Amino acid sequence: MSVPNASWIVGCRFAVGSVFLIICGASVAPNSASEPSDFFEIQVTDKETGRGVPLVELVTVDQVRRVTDNAGRIAYHEPGHVGETIFFHVRAQGYLVPKDGFGIEGIRLKIEPGKKAKVALARINVAERLYRCTGQGLYRDSWLLGHETSLARPLGAGRVAGQDSVQVVEYRGKLHWFWGDTLRLSYPLGLFRAAGALSELPGQGGLPPSMGVNYEYFTGEDDFVRAMAEVAEPKGVVWLDGITVVTGQGDKPRLVAHFSRRKSLAEELEQGMTVYNDQRNIFEVHASLPLSEEWRFVRGHPVRMTEEGVMYVASGLVFPLTRVPATLADAMDPDQYESFSCIAADADPATALPERGEDGGLDWRWRRGPPVSQEEERRWLDAKRIRPEEARFLPEDVATGRRVMLHSGTVHFNAYRRKWILIAVEINLDKESPSLLGEVWYSESTSPQGPFRKAVRIVTHDKQSFYNPCHHPFFDEKGGRVVYFEGTYCNTFTSSPPTPRYNYNQVMYRLDLGRDRIVGVFGKRSGE
Repeated sequence: MSVPNASWIVGCRFAVGSVFLIICGASVAPNSASEPSDFFEIQVTDKETGRGVPLVELVTVDQVRRVTDNAGRIAYHEPGHVGETIFFHVRAQGYLVPKDGFGIEGIRLKIEPGKKAKVALARINVAERLYRCTGQGLYRDSWLLGHETSLARPLGAGRVAGQDSVQVVEYRGKLHWFWGDTLRLSYPLGLFRAAGALSELPGQGGLPPSMGVNYEYFTGEDDFVRAMAEVAEPKGVVWLDGITVVTGQGDKPRLVAHFSRRKSLAEELEQGMTVYNDQRNIFEVHASLPLSEEWRFVRGHPVRMTEEGVMYVASGLVFPLTRVPATLADAMDPDQYESFSCIAADADPATALPERGEDGGLDWRWRRGPPVSQEEERRWLDAKRIRPEEARFLPEDVATGRRVMLHSGTVHFNAYRRKWILIAVEINLDKESPSLLGEVWYSESTSPQGPFRKAVRIVTHDKQSFYNPCHHPFFDEKGGRVVYFEGTYCNTFTSSPPTPRYNYNQVMYRLDLGRDRIVGVFGKRSGE
């Protein structure tokens, strides 16, 4: 993106609390029906990095509402406000907004078309919000203002208005992206059988992850995204998860996924395992599973792990506690799945008690039965069946000491920390929490199965949801020190109004694992 040079600055610079304003004239080439000189440019930046901050809302006293684009810009054009000094209430998820003497959070700006104001905010989040990945108008305001952008389609691709819950895997030299329900602009009902896209890897034709992703969507005749899951029964929505690569006949890599056809969030109609048809670019059903089956399939965001010379795919909704040999035949066969557990293989997890070995310690091992969940550990802790230090999946918030109940996320090995790192969102019923399903946490362990003892909050969302966060290890930079993750931002499960353009879309974050708030809790890297 283009950056104004120092010669553009013709006004003044002053500080108010943690906010810095730069008023300057800007001369940029027009690229739309309106001239850039018609707009007053507002850019909100991260005080630490200087990068534009997306998803910052500015609302006037008379409720004119604008939201920054991926470059942190707003192309402000309100004829009645020209020449006026306007107060903007500022809502910036994860950033500190200054307050005046009355406790009102916001800024005052004089609206002068052709000029610009820069607002720098101090970040509260450990992770840095980078950009919205999906939907329309990604760089809308920057485009109106004549700025260059990094994306081939800065206003959006695939006629997508919103996309839920990403799954992504490196396969056949490209990144294969898949999403859940996808919204369209032409009608309130969109695509409910999974959407998909391809992109190039960074350094192999793809953009650096800090700049975005150029998706090449699989589309139909109307240029809107098409279904990526072929399930015979037309009724119900189809969700894909557990997408991973296994070895097929002749050691050929094959892409597999679990599918769930549903009437609603609570009512499932059909489930099974699918295999990707490389010629048709679609997932086809290869194995059906009974609706009563809850764990003998790949799910969530799988990882590959080797034990005693055998390559496995391990998966789970948060923790990878179910494994299967990483072959096509085994992935399709429920009898080949086993779980990491300390209860008898034939026990009911809802009522089972943990088993202990001869040394008195919990007997954790791979068994042909269901895995132990956070719910079981919570029940055992409350009943004093296990000691607090024996919990593997209920990390303690380092700030308060309370147990963090995680909802969804990923676990991947990190070369920089030399540990398995967890990035997951909390399901939080605490009325004092900023959000029910929007607090993102970091933890780490020497094993993908834990124990995960401590957790640091890395992202907060005030009265909004941010669920199914997904760390992308193929984007890791600086030897794994810098990692990238995204999740679904929306107002679902809240009473808050939706954020224009951002609602029900994917938002990318960047986390530096060398930051003090990570190292101060988990210590220096192994071997240092």
